[in-house]
Amino acid sequence: MIKKLDWYFIKKFIGTFVYSLLIMALIASVIDYSEKVKDFALRKPSFMDLVGYYQNFIPHIIALLFALFIFIATIFFTSKLAYKSEIIAFLASGASFNRFLRPYLIGGGFLCIVFLIANHIWIPRANKSRIAFENKFIHEKVNYSDNNVHLRLSPNLYVYVQNYDYTINSGYRFSSEKVEGILLLEKTTAERISYDSIKKEWHLYNVVVRKNDGLKEDLKILPELTTQYPFVPKDLYEDDAVKETLTTPELNHFIAREQLRGRESLNIFYIEKYRRTAQPAAGFILVIIGACIANKRIRGGSGLHLAIGIFISAIYMLLLQLSQTFSIKAELNPLIAVWIPNFIFGIIAIVLYRRQTH
Repeated sequence: MIKKLDWYFIKKFIGTFVYSLLIMALIASVIDYSEKVKDFALRKPSFMDLVGYYQNFIPHIIALLFALFIFIATIFFTSKLAYKSEIIAFLASGASFNRFLRPYLIGGGFLCIVFLIANHIWIPRANKSRIAFENKFIHEKVNYSDNNVHLRLSPNLYVYVQNYDYTINSGYRFSSEKVEGILLLEKTTAERISYDSIKKEWHLYNVVVRKNDGLKEDLKILPELTTQYPFVPKDLYEDDAVKETLTTPELNHFIAREQLRGRESLNIFYIEKYRRTAQPAAGFILVIIGACIANKRIRGGSGLHLAIGIFISAIYMLLLQLSQTFSIKAELNPLIAVWIPNFIFGIIAIVLYRRQTH
């Protein structure tokens, strides 16, 4: 049962977390605005556009630094209790450290579950609006696709485009191949292609169509050909930011589609997928570490506890960034890369917990 004392700790803990979250989000928003104020002055978004942008920017910051926020909140809250001798009185009454830790586990578990759901569903939807705003008012428009794009549209259909010019809706040096096993059934090449977004059709110009049926080969040269392919011009540009705008079911579908198309490395998308679960788990681990570190009154008070908390948080963020870089650049398994910091800090949490209970 959750008793009155538990409710007291939980309310204080969650209140401190929300307060620190609002303060940090406000600071982050001010810094972001100062960095982008020239773009805003140049492109002149409306006041409501800016309000909508920062409504969606705050969830992005929360997702990015949730573990840091909850850890600092735990350190600050526990340090205040220790400074007021409330923890000493609690433990002197005969309560065990496990009993002291219970409201932290309940409060921290609740926040981490809420964040887990938000990370998979709500925050990607907010990111979709945020990134759309940035593409409209901040980033330069994309005029060209990546060079030499290869796509696998189905198990036996492959297409190639040398590049695509979005400003005039034209691609160059196009080819499509239908393959069955090791047999090339049909190959279509075109000097130029364009896309009709209304009819969802591709127009090919200066076309050569070769069909192979065993020993028989058919060749056609056409000035123009209209056909359909299961891709659109935006698929020719690899925008890694799209991973932040997809809910987890959408991200799974996107990864499956990119695997079919033969994309060389999908680790950056797997990292995003696994990170959404690993971050809430990291927050829960850091709650335990924070409660174990800051429950004693020491010389230096809350300031020293906060300094220790910020230092440990920096180490966690550094480990996470290093492991993700190894996954993207050196093909380290993305699941292992995302969970390495949690594993290391989980061991630290166990060691600190045992020191408190023995």
